[in-house]
Amino acid sequence: MATTIPVTQDTSHPGSRMAAASLAGEWPVYAVLIASASIIIGLIWDISWHRTIGRDTFWSPPHLMQQGGAIISGLSCGYLALKTTFRGSPEERARSVSFWGFRAPLGAWVCIWGTIMMITSAPFDNWWHNAYGLDVKIVSPPHMVLASGMIAIQLGAMLMALGAQNRARSDSDRTHLAILFSISAAVIVEMVTILITEDAAFANEMHGSAFYRITGMVLPLFMIAFARSSRLSWPATRIAIIYMLLTMLAIWILQLVPATPKLAPIYNAVTTMRPPPFPLLLFVPAIAIDLILSRFTRMSDWVMSIVLGAAFVAAMLAAHWYWAEFMLSPSARNFFFGVDQWDYSSRPGPWRYQYWNLDTDASGSWNPAGFVKGLGIAIVLAIVSARLGLGWGKGMSRIQR
Repeated sequence: MATTIPVTQDTSHPGSRMAAASLAGEWPVYAVLIASASIIIGLIWDISWHRTIGRDTFWSPPHLMQQGGAIISGLSCGYLALKTTFRGSPEERARSVSFWGFRAPLGAWVCIWGTIMMITSAPFDNWWHNAYGLDVKIVSPPHMVLASGMIAIQLGAMLMALGAQNRARSDSDRTHLAILFSISAAVIVEMVTILITEDAAFANEMHGSAFYRITGMVLPLFMIAFARSSRLSWPATRIAIIYMLLTMLAIWILQLVPATPKLAPIYNAVTTMRPPPFPLLLFVPAIAIDLILSRFTRMSDWVMSIVLGAAFVAAMLAAHWYWAEFMLSPSARNFFFGVDQWDYSSRPGPWRYQYWNLDTDASGSWNPAGFVKGLGIAIVLAIVSARLGLGWGKGMSRIQR
């Protein structure tokens, strides 16, 4: 059972009473999941804020939402560490990890570290902007400090849900906690896709091999690891669908919020918050991952990584090649897909509906041989990523602390 709280059975509803008692001791899992959700929502909002309004004070609502999530995570996990150290039962202490004489679950320590990194990043980011001006890239030193903290809190939330899932003794508890694990895993996938937005998110990039190299290098690691450690059926597919729903909700909600740019130069007079790009169709490779993991259980991890890596790239290509053509067509320029929504600093032009980063030859023409070579590199990168994901997932499936 996932807690040492005594369980008093109700003869009329014994199953529901036992499940409620078992889950009652896992409230820190819910706290860090709420914190993780606040952070990712705040991040999407913050990126939209910069793209719509421009650089603003640190005390903007998105920043406060992100840092509030970090504080919730740090306080709840700090309380859990103090409680486990000084008032924890033998069972609670046995399933914890020691650090500097204090004891807490592994995920709690990861969350505490992430909180420290996020709070540290705030003055660093403010100094960076004051010293070097605005940055137009997601990847900058203070943003990477912030991102490491965000990912740590999200990983910590996932590890806490995972440990509770693996400790659960009843099927109802295990299913409930596995769903929480899927949600926390989807939030991490959301974070990872945000980090690669500049090179692998827009439909304009989906006819170039760079898109498949980047997604093949990064995404199988997480999708396969999470699928292998989950206790649900079709785990990767569930995670991919939750990720897509999170992004689509952000697209639909942000387009309803009025906003105007406040920082020159303004080339595109936007009137509402800019939404993120439409989510990647990750459910297609996710289905392939789930089928391979469930049907070929006797395969060695090395052989399976080859199959998974090749299948991932092939599924991404099948899903996104023609999807890109649709997304660049007039049929997709509407509220539902959230496209044709460019930054206030963008100069509107035909480039919005053209392909970027194509594989070209010396004359600038599309080079099919170069594209095929790039896909081959993408498969190799995906195989390596899949092998790491299989190993990581195997380790996570045994986590109890």
